[in-house]
Amino acid sequence: MFSESILIAFAGLKANKLRAMLTMLGIIIGVGAVIAMVSIGMGVRDKVESSIAGLGSNLLVVTPGAASSGGSRQAAGSGITLNEKDAVAIAQEIGGVNLVAPAVSRSYQVVFGNQNWTTSVQGTTPDILGVRSYTMEEGTFFTNQDVETRARVAVLGKTVAENLFNGGTPIGQTIRINNAPFQVIGVLEAKGESVGGNQDDTIIIPLKTAQERLMGITYVQSINIQASGTDVINQAQEDVQALLRARHKLAPTTPDDFTVRNMVAVMATADATTSMITLLLGVVAGLSLLVGGIGIMNIMLVSVTERTREIGIRKALGARYHNILLQFLIEAVVISVAGGVLGIGLGIVSSYAVSTVAGWKTIISSLSIIAAFGFSVMIGLFFGIYPARKAALLDPIEALRYE
Repeated sequence: MFSESILIAFAGLKANKLRAMLTMLGIIIGVGAVIAMVSIGMGVRDKVESSIAGLGSNLLVVTPGAASSGGSRQAAGSGITLNEKDAVAIAQEIGGVNLVAPAVSRSYQVVFGNQNWTTSVQGTTPDILGVRSYTMEEGTFFTNQDVETRARVAVLGKTVAENLFNGGTPIGQTIRINNAPFQVIGVLEAKGESVGGNQDDTIIIPLKTAQERLMGITYVQSINIQASGTDVINQAQEDVQALLRARHKLAPTTPDDFTVRNMVAVMATADATTSMITLLLGVVAGLSLLVGGIGIMNIMLVSVTERTREIGIRKALGARYHNILLQFLIEAVVISVAGGVLGIGLGIVSSYAVSTVAGWKTIISSLSIIAAFGFSVMIGLFFGIYPARKAALLDPIEALRYE
């Protein structure tokens, strides 16, 4: 009977508790490793996606450079081929574009009282708020009139505000950027890290103020474009490329003197890469489950050898092939199931430990738990079949003679 086979299987495991626990160890470690590795991989994936998404939605970034110069191609952002009129033309002539914000950027030392901080000072237009999904924590952002009048006003990132004012109120205070006075009119809400670094370690000032009062330049270093949706962003990218080639009077055989980066495409590439890494981590960790399965087979073969006489007696008393087979299969599955349950606990604890100790983001997936546990049960069945068949096929007379 099935219930009798279960009782006999449990009795056999109970008689060798230490051996059963040591056999389980491979399954426990394997399941725990799969869950922990997948949770780390998914955490990395989520962090990368959040980082790219934090730059802005449906974002295209145009930078100068990538043109041939002296037989070599310049790096993107290294040239001076873009200007504010290019940004205006994109806003007026390209369909599927919501906002356009040209920008320049340079690092400066900023001083307030006896506090100083070196940060990135970005000159741009008010449209940058929508393009980069900034929100104001306090105060206001500058206006287009401030851009045209070259106003000395500044909006601080959260990191800059904290380091210069130590919890005080920045609004209305005067800071010095490269020894030039600027009035603080606003503070941005924190956005955290992105692929470009700390988004809160910045100061934003009017574009023409930065160009003429700080940097002494007439060109722009980037043009940030927000497309109206992901369904039109690829077309918008092609249109921007065609428009700029026409405006820069580039011959058909001449390479672009600018670079257009599609952040939606970058996110898709990053997602595919991190998904592959997560899968690879899971597969590598899953190999330890196979090792655990080999351990189950080894111990079950030893168990069959030790209990050969017992098997002979049971067969002599009427036990059939399927009774013996079921008994040893149940033992193998019980070991793998118990190991799987304990491994789930180990994997969850390990994920939280990695997150707490190393500071890495981890995401525990219910799918990874189900897959790891299911695989552990399959391992028990697969590696338990051969020893179980070997036991079931024993000749009862030869088994009774076994010493």
